[in-house]
Amino acid sequence: MLLFLSLVLVCSTFAALRDSIRRLRNKLLIGSWEIEHLQKHRYFRPFQSAASDSKPAADTDADGSQQSNLTSDSSGGAGTKTLPTAGSLIVHDRDCSELFDRLSPPSGFYRIRPKHHQEPFLVYCDMDDGGGWTVFQKRRHGRVDFNRDWVDYRDGFGDFKQRNDEFWLGNEYIYSLLSEGKNLVKIDLMDWEGEKNYALYENFRITNEADKYRLQYKVYSGKAGDALTGGRGMVEQWSTCLSGMQFSTRDHDNDRFLQGSCAQENMAGWWFNRCHIANLNGKFYRTGTYKAEYDNGVVWGTWKGLWYSLRHTTMKVRPLTFLDSVGSGAGEI
Repeated sequence: MLLFLSLVLVCSTFAALRDSIRRLRNKLLIGSWEIEHLQKHRYFRPFQSAASDSKPAADTDADGSQQSNLTSDSSGGAGTKTLPTAGSLIVHDRDCSELFDRLSPPSGFYRIRPKHHQEPFLVYCDMDDGGGWTVFQKRRHGRVDFNRDWVDYRDGFGDFKQRNDEFWLGNEYIYSLLSEGKNLVKIDLMDWEGEKNYALYENFRITNEADKYRLQYKVYSGKAGDALTGGRGMVEQWSTCLSGMQFSTRDHDNDRFLQGSCAQENMAGWWFNRCHIANLNGKFYRTGTYKAEYDNGVVWGTWKGLWYSLRHTTMKVRPLTFLDSVGSGAGEI
């Protein structure tokens, strides 16, 4: 009995330590990005004496306006050098659509704050395809393993540096982005021949962790087919419709498949029924058409079937009322 209690204590301590390390890594990632941002935009500047005869150039602010980097002191004497504003390091937009409306910056990684009580976090903003998209999932090259535990999917994982990095933003962050539900989620897809397709879902949202991040959505449109609802047939929809399904991982089985675990068979964290027609977090096969014991690839069954694993996928969101001058096409892939 004493040995059992000791093992339980060790396991709980290890889990707490792992969570602390993960939070620290996230803070270090954001801190590193801040330093790179400051250096890139030359916010670190060498000291210049007030007695210098050279006239400093004007700085460009984060909103594109120019400001002098000299300010007069109260005594009317020589100016003292000040730094320009730090742009997104200070202003935390709720999502990429607010950032797009405010600055119209290029696609890239930016910090946002969907809720006032939250700490800002890093996201990839797709400012093409009409602009304003906050990306919460990307598959590109298969170097990131998506067969993860519950904690990893809750907190997020992957790389957040380059345009083609793969990642899952994290269910807690996705929940804060989608909780109001008045949004449009776009799913961009590309096969191994370079053909693109997409699906759109209105009022896409998930519940909180207490309810296992249950998936809810309403109207579908697009060209790739409504794979989240499980296809056209009633029998298919009964076993594969993902609306109302809770999130499952290999260590948290919340699906309706009584004979096994969909997450374990499909090597992914996802919303499973009994099991799926769509699974964008599946195993990355580099051949398109694949053979395996289970249909566990990166699949969108209403477009390419369950035995064709896609090359690129993106899941992204913006407000339903967002207006752009470009419109939604095949999207950035």
